[in-house]
Order: sequence, then structure tokens, then C-alpha cells
Amino acid sequence: MFIVKRVVRFGGAAVPRCTALSVSNLSALHCLLSPKRHSPYSSVDSDRYSSLVKSVMSSRVSSQNPENLHEEDEHLYGPVLKGPAPSSRPAMQVPKAMHPFSRSPETLEAEEPETGPATRILLNREGRSSVPSVTRILQQTLSTEQIFYLERWKRRMIAELGEDGFKEYSQNLFNQGKLFHSVVEDVVVSGATFQKRNPSETSEFPPEVQGYMQSISHVLEDVTAVRATESTVHHDALNYLGILDCVARYRGVLCLIDWKTSEKPKPFLSNTYDNPIQVAAYAGALNNDSNYKYQVENGLIVVAYKDGSPAHAHQLSSELMLHYWNTWLIRLEKFTEKRSSHARAIEQKGLDA
Repeated sequence: MFIVKRVVRFGGAAVPRCTALSVSNLSALHCLLSPKRHSPYSSVDSDRYSSLVKSVMSSRVSSQNPENLHEEDEHLYGPVLKGPAPSSRPAMQVPKAMHPFSRSPETLEAEEPETGPATRILLNREGRSSVPSVTRILQQTLSTEQIFYLERWKRRMIAELGEDGFKEYSQNLFNQGKLFHSVVEDVVVSGATFQKRNPSETSEFPPEVQGYMQSISHVLEDVTAVRATESTVHHDALNYLGILDCVARYRGVLCLIDWKTSEKPKPFLSNTYDNPIQVAAYAGALNNDSNYKYQVENGLIVVAYKDGSPAHAHQLSSELMLHYWNTWLIRLEKFTEKRSSHARAIEQKGLDA
């Protein structure tokens, strides 16, 4: 609170008078009594500035938005010519020549009963030395990307284990896989059950495959009516052969079963790479092989793990099998073209010599 003295005249006599002012009133009084300072905005055209602010801040008209900019660009540079959107998927390939996946019912003989011993046709190369196997065809028709990753993995393993160590590692994997398939064949042929089997009960198997057998135990519970194991199939028309792992019913559906081992989890079908193509190739050969009086339309890929963790079972429906059958036909055509080109090159080299 401040006291301000001022003089008020009444009829020629001066009478002093005191007035109490608050701080806020004093501030206002100071502004009134202080000389007015020159503002740098005094020269601005206030009307023009006000209209500019309104146009920028208006919700109805924006100075810059995508629509206005697009209209301005079209006015200045003409309309935008839109090309086709880039696609990450390559163009879908189809075989040059279609071949049926299975035989028509009219050409089938009376189907053999599911009971009885499982078929096991041994590989006989006599007179078939030039017939390529499914494994060989797939290996020689790998994509550039597949070859790159395979070679990179091989270089890393050699850098870690050395040349001799890598050879030993590869041989051990091969031996383990061979032993695993042999043990699985014995189990499914004997009809031994795995229902409610404890991990300790797998000790009857060789130590190298105990983990694998425990891994597939829950799958074996659903495998019944085994019709073929480790049996050769040959496609006469397409001229290729292979040795399938197993044909049996899985959860009631007749399937061509492929047993695989892996050091890494493969929870998705895409993780199995060319395995579905291999299964479709075996099934197509079986369906066109007169040694088998039945047809297989479904597949199953079982990936077993050495640590005993539950195997992943990837089912291939009849639709998927047809899809991979067409893919197999493309790979087979590619292999045939490569082999023909190689044969022509050798022939030409002999003529030039």
C-alpha cells in the first residue's frame, strides 16, 4: 500500500489530500505517467497482417496440405503418371508339361489290404544307372540364394572346425541320420506303442538317437497301419527314383511320412526348405509305380530334435501336395535342361578335338 499526496483547490484555496493506492494501481499509474515508447510493430499494416493470420489459422482453409500441394503440382507439372506397384513376389512359374500326380481310378487294380507286412523294395540300380534320384535333382537345381546361404554356412563351419573337423562333423550327421531312420523303421514295423512312455524308457535305443526317439514319441502315438518303409519308388514316365521313409496313417489319414533331424527348431513348414518338394516327388512316383496298389495324396514331415524336445509335425494336405508337385515338375525340367546342355557341350568338345 502506498500513500499519494495531491493538492485539490477549492475556490482559490489549496487543500492537500491523501489517497491510498494498491501496488496494481501504482503500476497502472506508472504506465499512465511514463512517456510512451516507440513500438517496432507500429509501422506494420495491421489490416493486412490480420487477414494473413486468419487465412493461416482458419480451419476451413489451410495454407499447405497434401491436397493443395497435389493440385499445385498438377497445375505446374501436369498430372502424375502412376506406374505398376513393385511386387516382392516373383512371377508364378508353371511346368512346361503337366503330369498327373496320381493315377485315375480306372487304371488302378484292386487295392491291397492295409494289413500284412509293410512293403520294402530295395534299390536296384541294375539297368537304372542313369536314372537320377530325387535328392540329386533337388541338389543340382538349387536357387542362387539357396546356394549362397549353403556356401556361407559351410565356410563358417570350416572356419570353426577346420577342413577335417567339418568332414568329421558331416559324417557324424550322416551316420546319426541313418541310424535314426533304421531305429524308427524297426519301431513302426514292430508296431511298438509309444503311448504314455517315459523318457527313461528310450534307453533301449542307441545313445546317439535316444533324444531323437523321445522327440518323436508323441508323433508315433498317432502312426498306424504302416504300409511301406525305406522302400524304393520309380516314376517310369518322368524317369526318376527315390527311397521313401514311410507310408502309414497319421491320425487316420494315409500319408507319405518323411523323418528329419535338426539341430535348430523348425516350427514352420517354410523352415523345412525343399523337404515338401521331396515328399511330393516321392508320393508322385509311388502313385505312378505299379509296385504299389494304392495312392497317397497327403504328406507329413516330422522334424526330430536331439535334445528330446517335442518334434514338429508338418502335415501336407492334398492341395499342398499338388502345389509342391508342380514345383517338383519345374525343378525336374530344370535338371533335364541342364543335363542336356552338359551333354551337348561334351559332344561339341569331342567334335572340336
